[in-house]
Amino acid sequence: MGQANAKVGKKHAKKQAPVVAKASQDGVAEARLIEIYRLIGKSDRHVALDKAHNLVKDFPTFALAQLVYGDLLSARSRPVQQFGDVPAESSKAAGTTLQDLRLESQLRLKALRERPPPGTIPSAFLRLSNNNQHAIAIDASQARLYLFENRASGLTLLADYYISVGKLGLDKQLEGDQRTPLGVYFITSQLDPKALTDFYGSGALPINYPNVLDIRRGKTGSGIWLHGTPPGQFSRAPLASDGCVVLANPDLEKILRTVKIRSTPVVIAKQIKWVAVPALQAQTHHFEVQLKAWLKAKSSGNLTELGHFYAPDFKSNGQSLADWLPQLTREVSSARGRSLNIKDLSLLHWVDSGETMVVTFGEVIEGKRTGNSRRQYWSRQGQRWQIFYEGVNG
Repeated sequence: MGQANAKVGKKHAKKQAPVVAKASQDGVAEARLIEIYRLIGKSDRHVALDKAHNLVKDFPTFALAQLVYGDLLSARSRPVQQFGDVPAESSKAAGTTLQDLRLESQLRLKALRERPPPGTIPSAFLRLSNNNQHAIAIDASQARLYLFENRASGLTLLADYYISVGKLGLDKQLEGDQRTPLGVYFITSQLDPKALTDFYGSGALPINYPNVLDIRRGKTGSGIWLHGTPPGQFSRAPLASDGCVVLANPDLEKILRTVKIRSTPVVIAKQIKWVAVPALQAQTHHFEVQLKAWLKAKSSGNLTELGHFYAPDFKSNGQSLADWLPQLTREVSSARGRSLNIKDLSLLHWVDSGETMVVTFGEVIEGKRTGNSRRQYWSRQGQRWQIFYEGVNG
């Protein structure tokens, strides 16, 4: 369970006024820190010191910037042998803090050196509809969140940010295991920071963990959020949450202003696979052929043929396949022989020990302008895909 599952009384305690940095734009503090690193690399320590002084003045709770500033001050009187070169007594007193800051520094630099190749997108985003105006991909190996905009020209990277994940890492299985889940999720709501304690910073965006696949696999827990940091802390250590994804408040604020609830997918992966868009087209086409075959079978009213598209262990909100088939019968009857069409199709592909397709679309009867929004989960068995969940995405 993430920190989101704090007791209600504590969560809704009165919130103090947060410390607001003078420069509150998303990503600004990190960009300024990286510039200081570059100046140090060029041995221009005098300018680096001035910039570090200004950075900690504008962002006094940015511990990593404070550490760099301290190193630069120390370098004026003695050689600095390593990042965070503090006396042994101070290092011991700091516990794991110094080690955490060193790892945070390494991850920020790594993510900014190893940029996504031009013309690539995360492999999970096979196809997004116009309803998916934005999408989020989280690469835990880079401690990075990537925010995309779905434009007419294709998926475009808007920004990326440093993030923290669970204290015990990834692949959440059980309630309280202090791990961050892996999979395809959707933002379900936006929580007003006034209703939360200071711990969550600028607010929170809950995601739908456990999703259908998680439940099928017996995973438990709840309360996984994207949220900010307390007033006295600019960013968290890389492994610091109880399962949530934590961002600096200025970065979270950009996301809060940008994304829409319910329609924004959030893919959390150990490592993002970046793929050129043309390479995804064949994979997309292969699945869409099977999706169209399902739609054709449903339009025809041939329930025997339609049943072949559903997995034997199909479940839908407690209903088994035997319970679901009568529902399909009623839906086919209501179409009165008119064909069904799909619009606003979204395909999200998840690969771990198996392959799962999270499919969202509008199902519209011929002659009508609107219809139900559906979400299906398909699993791949060899060359065949089968539906193991289907429901109205209300």
